[in-house]
Amino acid sequence: MCGIVGFTNFNKNMSEEESRKILENMREKLYRRGPDEEGEYFNEHISIGHKRLVVIDKENGKQPMIFKYQGNNYVITYNGQIYNTRELKNELLRAGFSFLGHSDTEVLLKAFIYYGYDVVNHLNGIFAFAVWNENKEELFLARDHFGVKPLYYCVNNNEIIFASEIKSLFEFPSIYPKVDLNGISELIGIGPAHTQGETIFKDIKELETASFIIFGRNKFIKEKYWKLKSKKHEDDFETTCKKTSDLLDDAISRQLTSDVPLCTFLSGGLDSSIITMYVSKYYQEHNLGTLNSFSIDYIDNDKNFHKTDFQPNQDSDYVDFISERLHTNHHKIYLDTPELIDALKDAVIARDAPGMCDIDSSLLLFCKKVKKDATVALTGECADEIFGGYPWFFREDALNSNTFPWSINIEERSHILNKDISEKIDLKSYIDFRYNESLKEVEILESDDEETKQKRYISYLTTNWFMNTLLDRADRMGMYSEMELRVPFCDYRLAEYVYNIPWKIKAYNGREKGLLRHIMKDKLPIEIVERKKSPYPKTWNPNYLTGVKNILSKIVEDENSPIFSILNKEDIESILNTNGSNFVNPWFGQLMTGPSFMAYLIQINYWLEIYKPVLEL
Repeated sequence: MCGIVGFTNFNKNMSEEESRKILENMREKLYRRGPDEEGEYFNEHISIGHKRLVVIDKENGKQPMIFKYQGNNYVITYNGQIYNTRELKNELLRAGFSFLGHSDTEVLLKAFIYYGYDVVNHLNGIFAFAVWNENKEELFLARDHFGVKPLYYCVNNNEIIFASEIKSLFEFPSIYPKVDLNGISELIGIGPAHTQGETIFKDIKELETASFIIFGRNKFIKEKYWKLKSKKHEDDFETTCKKTSDLLDDAISRQLTSDVPLCTFLSGGLDSSIITMYVSKYYQEHNLGTLNSFSIDYIDNDKNFHKTDFQPNQDSDYVDFISERLHTNHHKIYLDTPELIDALKDAVIARDAPGMCDIDSSLLLFCKKVKKDATVALTGECADEIFGGYPWFFREDALNSNTFPWSINIEERSHILNKDISEKIDLKSYIDFRYNESLKEVEILESDDEETKQKRYISYLTTNWFMNTLLDRADRMGMYSEMELRVPFCDYRLAEYVYNIPWKIKAYNGREKGLLRHIMKDKLPIEIVERKKSPYPKTWNPNYLTGVKNILSKIVEDENSPIFSILNKEDIESILNTNGSNFVNPWFGQLMTGPSFMAYLIQINYWLEIYKPVLEL
């Protein structure tokens, strides 16, 4: 995985020295995404930079990569992994292309030359890339189907500036952090999720999932090349099980290509056990030795854990059980409370925004420790979104909330704004607009009954909003730790097939992920197949509450704390006094209550301190 960056300069001819200095500063902000190598390309109207984390073909995968074809230079900077590289390469060989190595970068560049803009419809993978066509003086930017790999840009007259992370854009001379009312609405109304295409920062855009941009002199075209489409499901139950199983098997096997050490994250839950089962079997069949698997836990969790509706059990016993069954070399990573709290600031820097507080910081620390043994990890992320695993797929209060079911506390979100801002923003209207805007994108079939229609809506929202937030988290925390996290359940072919499976089959036997459980009943131990869903593990150590409360108290005591430029001091004091219990519902998802919500407020303050945005309110 890598970091990409670049800018056009049609308005003026920058000297190479001037362009080089700007590009160097922008590229350096992405050093964690690519600690192994760096590269650059300049000509009169374009500057392109790259930071590389070597995973495939160290010698022949260097970037930016240049290929001269029929007298024209094409230049690519690319972040990602193409999982159908072999098929593409064979097609290109038949078309007369030759190859120096086995990197997917070379295949992608030559595929672009061969297919043109339509190349995106021939790719299976995770990617964000830019290709410069020298003769046409045209830049092509594209992002993968679900936005696993990030890409941001800013358009200024006849210039476009792009980068893998927002922090890099702020190194361009005319771009600086600004936040307007729309940004506040995203931060407090939608956060830590975000509207696709939008960011908290004014004038900085995200390239939407499954989209591309064509940018040239006086030209800006943006198009969406793929979306989840509603289709009538014609397959019977047995055929559905077979096709789903085959798609999953293929998705996982395609993601095992790596020239560096690979591992799996294993929680003892259904999803990570499926991934680990397939990968361990592959290792055994190909004599690759014993697969390394890793799990996360917290010091003293065994003493402090108590069962809840959202977190009914701990992972530790299940991890021991399944790692032994799957014959992995398992490593348990334990995090302590102080390091978890200390990493809240790094998690903000990694995301360029407040995130999922300790859910982010713990993954960042976990990846940092796993990195000592592996560079690539396969995870069970996205199975809950694709197969219907979250409580809101079943709970009537969530299904009938008429808002995003993972953040139904709209009134509490509105109330926490300070008076000056709350008088200018109708937060509920903004959230309602974004919610209804998304619902309009859902295709409802005439054959859909009321239950199917309802589940289509909730599946579409979950895939395009909640899953997007978790994919952001996985990319930023992983890359900040110099690791590549792969998500086989996010294969777009699997997702589009399962999306149209009727709910009665998807929730077979009335269970969350019922179809997936049924498919795995003869492949995994019944203890794992029937285990009730438990979310990403959190710390139950009371020291965590004490620690975040102390930090938030110091923030409140300082009249100059930047958080008061946005939020109401009295409300934050009330949250402190009640340990967050006055917020009835989680701020986001299932776990952001109490200590986690206080950590989120701390992250907002860190974000304002670090980025110092100008508030244009």
